[in-house]
Parts: sequence; C-alpha cells; structure tokens
Amino acid sequence: MSDLPKSVEICEKGPREGLQIEPGPIPTDRKIALIDALSETGVRQIQVCSFVNPKKVPGWADADDVVTGIRIREGVSYLPLWLNERGLMRALQYRDRLTFKDAILLSASERFIERNQNQDTEKNVAIQNRQVEVFLENGLTVDGVLIMAAFGCNFAGDIPTADLLATVQKAIEIAETHQCTLKRVSLNDTMAWATPGTVKRTVGAIRERWPSLRINLHFHNTRGLGLANVYAGLEMGVDSYDSSVAGLGGCPFAGHKGAAGNVCTEDIVFLCEELGVETGIDLDRMIEAARLAEDIVGHPLPGSIMKGGSLKRLREAIS
Repeated sequence: MSDLPKSVEICEKGPREGLQIEPGPIPTDRKIALIDALSETGVRQIQVCSFVNPKKVPGWADADDVVTGIRIREGVSYLPLWLNERGLMRALQYRDRLTFKDAILLSASERFIERNQNQDTEKNVAIQNRQVEVFLENGLTVDGVLIMAAFGCNFAGDIPTADLLATVQKAIEIAETHQCTLKRVSLNDTMAWATPGTVKRTVGAIRERWPSLRINLHFHNTRGLGLANVYAGLEMGVDSYDSSVAGLGGCPFAGHKGAAGNVCTEDIVFLCEELGVETGIDLDRMIEAARLAEDIVGHPLPGSIMKGGSLKRLREAIS
C-alpha cells in the first residue's frame, strides 16, 4: 500500500555536483548565474560548491569566489560540501553565507572511501569524530549523517542491508559520543546501484529499526532508474530528496564515466505535481534554469521535462 507524503523537500545539487565533472572549466560568473537562477525557483536548499583538493576536483578550485559572488536570497539555504577537516575549516569562513548540515560523512563501502578519500573505515571514523568536534566548537548543530555508496559500489558490489544498518549505527555512536542526537540520514546512491526494490527494502529496514530518523534519498540516473527510485521512495513516504537541475552531475571517483547524471530536479517536480505532492517549486522557472544549465555546459543534458514540457499548458489548450 502506498504512503505518499503530502509535500517533499528537494535539495538542489546541480551547481556543486553537476559542474565539477565537466571536462572544460566553467567560468565562475556562469556558476554564480546558475545558482542565482535556481534561488528564484522556490527551491529551499542549493548545494553551491565543494571545498576539496583542487588537484583532485579542479572544477571547484574557485569555491571561495563562488560563495562570495552569489546573491543570497532570504529563505534559501546555500550548502557547501567538504570531505575532511581542512575543507570544513575553509567552508566555515563563510558561515554567514552558508548553511551547514550532514556533519557526519560515512561510506557503506570501505573500498569506496579507500579510493575516494584514501582512508579505511577506522581512519574515517576518527576523522568524523574530529569534524563533529569542530562543528560543536563553532556552535553548529550535529544531527545528520550522509552515507555514500548506500546501495552498492563499483568496487565492492551490492551493499547488504545489514552493512548499511551497521553504518547508520556507527553514525549514531559517533553522535552519541559527543552528546548529540542523530535525526537525519541521507542515503546516497553514489554509483547508481539502487533499484525500486532495494530502495523499498532499505527504507523499510531503517524505518523498522529507527522510526524517528528522517530519511533523505540521493539517486543517480546512470541506468535509467533515477525517477523510478524516487517514486519508490515516495511510495514509502520519504519526503526529502536530492536532485540536479537538467540532470547534471556524477561522481568523479565512481570508476566509470561520472556515474553520469543525477536524477533531474524538474522531472521530480513534474512527477510530484502529477501525484498531488507539493514541492514549493515553480516548474516553469526550474525549466528555465535547466535550459541555462545546458547553455553553460555547452552540450545536451538528460532532463526530460525541459524538452517535453509539462502537461499543464496542454491541458489548458485542450480545455
């Protein structure tokens, strides 16, 4: 039996995750233009940059300039990404402009963090404990975990549900060590292994064990199941999703060509509208932002609704 939420919260990841894998450098002013356009769509959260090693991710060598250049809109949260304490400290310079969440970053696949961050699980846990300390020292809240490779890994295969639950438990233990309470868990399908069946099984397992945890889902569309996975999440009542305008995105450490394409923001908005689920996002404005994104990268992007349009105007014309 389906349990659709009445409304969903969408976090736009296109500027950060989408632009970092483009082969050519994207001018800073064009990144800023995309972020500013997205802030006018009604989306409430936008991940705007990565504070990471520019040698590994040269697409975000200009993170500082982007953060200082965007036009801050009231009611919109601008989020950074970091992978270690050095990146976090860089981001904290802009705490007057940025919003910080997902303080704990873990991976359900040890082999992925070995490749992605050159560390094993034990070292990563030590680093996460230190990052929580930095958060607390700076007066920030620690109540969320982001779990990479939550459904599967190109280097380790399928992730057993028991392993994912153990990773969530490890995050809870890290939080409790610092007298914090975990309230949110973001499951990232970093390398596009999720299917509607595994989404339902995984969400169901977490709900059964920790019914108070709010679940966020992050899907890639490499194998064409991104929107189907979102629908599976909606049927399970999940009300929080990551997505990327026009289907931008991918992970540069996934072991194939970018885990190409995050699930597309305007396609999710259209799906939700058709299901009667509120998003708070103006679909027409998001389509305009999608076309801007395509112009910025200079090649076709995979989003469907920016090409086919919504059904609203067709219905109005017919009536």
